[in-house]
Amino acid sequence: MISREPTLERLAHAQALLLEPYGLTDATLAKALTLIGEHRVDDADLYFQLTRHEGWSLEEGIVKSGSFSIEQGVGVRAVAGEKTAFAYSDDLTEAALMDAARTVRSIAAAGQGRRVKVGASRAAASRTLYAATDPIGTLDSASKVALLEKVERLARSKDPRIVQVMAGVAAEHDVVLVARADGTRAADVRPLVRLSVTVIAEQGGRREVGTGGGGGRFGLGFFQDAQIEAYIDQAVNAALTNLESRPAPAGEMTVVLGPGWPGILLHEAIGHGLEGDFNRKGSSAFSGRVGQRVAARGVTVLDDGTLPDRRGSLNVDDEGHATQRTVLIEDGILRGYLQDALNARLMKVKPTGNGRRESYAHVPMPRMTNTYMLGGDRTPGEIVASMRKGLYATNFGGGQVDITSGKFVFSASEAFWVENGRIQYPVKGATIIGNGPDALTRVKMIGNDMALDTGVGTCGKEGQSVPVGVGQPTLRIDGLTVGGTA
Repeated sequence: MISREPTLERLAHAQALLLEPYGLTDATLAKALTLIGEHRVDDADLYFQLTRHEGWSLEEGIVKSGSFSIEQGVGVRAVAGEKTAFAYSDDLTEAALMDAARTVRSIAAAGQGRRVKVGASRAAASRTLYAATDPIGTLDSASKVALLEKVERLARSKDPRIVQVMAGVAAEHDVVLVARADGTRAADVRPLVRLSVTVIAEQGGRREVGTGGGGGRFGLGFFQDAQIEAYIDQAVNAALTNLESRPAPAGEMTVVLGPGWPGILLHEAIGHGLEGDFNRKGSSAFSGRVGQRVAARGVTVLDDGTLPDRRGSLNVDDEGHATQRTVLIEDGILRGYLQDALNARLMKVKPTGNGRRESYAHVPMPRMTNTYMLGGDRTPGEIVASMRKGLYATNFGGGQVDITSGKFVFSASEAFWVENGRIQYPVKGATIIGNGPDALTRVKMIGNDMALDTGVGTCGKEGQSVPVGVGQPTLRIDGLTVGGTA
């Protein structure tokens, strides 16, 4: 539900942390925005942020590192046409704010002067998708170290072939306040935690790695025994499976992708190509194709920033807009793009709540939140049984995509060779090569097991990293190229 009540509570909290200690008031923000607007601009905003981050890591049975950091500051932006002027400061005094406002005001073409009235302050409508928890304080330091020691102990107990365990826990408390020139005020209090485990298994002189972990927007109390066990099993099973792996065959073949994290392929190969800036500039393979068929029937892709407690979710985006559930592709037809305020204005559409930035020191741009494909009506067993010969990839490592052409390359970190509908053996060294828009048309079977990832995704774009989520059901895609080592 979207309302202004939660925004008012979060605004009071953000003002107490980001404005009041430095003598700043709403009148000060309006003064800065008025100063920017004295030259002709289409939009302007102020983005205040205070982030506290803590991390612990354990290796070889001992805590190898512990870190704690605090970052705070304000980003000041003015937009005129397609041009953006941006300045930021870690000094939250009125003098520094006004200096930044004067700096970005220079964007105005020919220095045209005008009188401008900044809109009266009003709270933005927003959601409540997660509690305003400070996750750093949900466990004391001794308990965080004990958590990592438990992870190592349990992982080693799973199999004598586990010879090394690395574990890490991180918690972040992020408070943001957005003031826009139209009078909109928005704030968010964003908890974020993550637990990760990496194991190395050794057998006959061969060593293989497996990883597991997850998290989301909640406290560290989420990591109870059953959850920890699931992450450890994921890591250990991957390492032990890879000990038995053989070189991957190469060539054009049927590829089945498992549910959950393999949705990272969807995120990279398709999701980035549906971000508004690439399409406004005509540089995406999906540019100008709204209303056209871009995928096989049954393929429906969403970006949804409204999923409770998810890593990629936000109550409001970094421009103060409520996040949305945006249908990008519906039954194979392209329905729209992901938009921030600037690109939405230039493309004459509404923002979709996808304006995101890494921090106050970065400009916002259209970014994904939680991007996933809806499920179909086939069981995973049916899909694998339908393969005459091909690759069944259940987990991925790294990958990259060329937005303009849509071409992608991904490495499978866990995969199996299938013949006559039966899994034969695990394989290693498989890379999946294809073209995003073309791959969508080659989807032949969609599983009924849609799953989201466990909460580990981080997306990079133009040097900025933000937390995201991905997901998909088991998918059969015909005619993909697999690069192997066999």
